[in-house]
Amino acid sequence: MAKLLYVKVNPKEDGNSDSSILANFFLEEYRVHNPQDEIEILDLYKSDIPFLDVDVFRAWGKFASKEKLTPVEQEKSERMDQLTDQFMEADKIVFSAPFWNLSFPPMLKAYMDTICIVGKTFHYTAEGAAGLLEDRPCLLIETRGGFYSEGPNAELEFSKSYLQAIMSFLGITNFKAIIAEGLDVNSSNPDQMRANCRAELSELAKTF
Repeated sequence: MAKLLYVKVNPKEDGNSDSSILANFFLEEYRVHNPQDEIEILDLYKSDIPFLDVDVFRAWGKFASKEKLTPVEQEKSERMDQLTDQFMEADKIVFSAPFWNLSFPPMLKAYMDTICIVGKTFHYTAEGAAGLLEDRPCLLIETRGGFYSEGPNAELEFSKSYLQAIMSFLGITNFKAIIAEGLDVNSSNPDQMRANCRAELSELAKTF
């Protein structure tokens, strides 16, 4: 039995979110082919995701000097450990997110900062930083109002490229993205875009 971690990155209710609708479709298809697997859901907008703030940096400094942490520092450090352990224990990972202002919603960056921990998910070597995680399947399901995969706006895409880079940084290179673009461009036939995406997701669910 494998464990799939689904990271939802959207404050909207599922029925009002294209990215969540597509992700739920994929998970339903995945369950058909993997009924024995466990699916764990992490909704970043309904979970306690610590930000890298003064409390976190003070806690890290105190770890080195072995000083006692304040209750707030302790709470945030423990929560970061919980989230990092949850990510490390997942055999497969699925992210769903919309494309906002050329990138992701801010909670995903906060989550990435939380799980990028020296000594747990990456370390430094003489050649530079290196990931400590074993490779595993990682899927991004993303929706975009315009077109950013190619054409004049391609250089403005900082979502898929960022997530793929950060996963590789941690050691995860088995990365795939299925993206529905042009959903706010009437001339692009948004319904067909969604249908194409569902077809890809249905096929991927058989082997993911």
